Amino acid sequence: MTLRISRQHWQGLLEALEEARCQRHLLTYRSLIERLQLPPPAMTTLAAALEYLAALDVQAGQPLRSALVISQGASRLPRPGFFECVGRLGRFSGAPDGTAAAAWHAAEVVRVFEFEFVGGSE
Repeated sequence: MTLRISRQHWQGLLEALEEARCQRHLLTYRSLIERLQLPPPAMTTLAAALEYLAALDVQAGQPLRSALVISQGASRLPRPGFFECVGRLGRFSGAPDGTAAAAWHAAEVVRVFEFEFVGGSE
């Protein structure tokens, strides 16, 4: 199944992530879905868009902006699918939970906060 995100939603996603980066804070999946008003299947669409963005960032040799999106649960980490995606992209290896994932994620968030993204889109 191929999922698509509208140009308006894509631009909104990039703007939300840039705003979060500038303010040095993280976003939850739920807050992004609500902010973007993504139609069902919202979580699946958002996850696919974040994975696509991660691939673009890897191609450009940049930190992963998608690392700014976390679960609202106790872990305060991205969902396991994020770690599987970045593993496929060669940026992380290990279990999607636990101390290694938390440490890698914390370091990646710092990299995103300190990086100046040019243009903000593809």
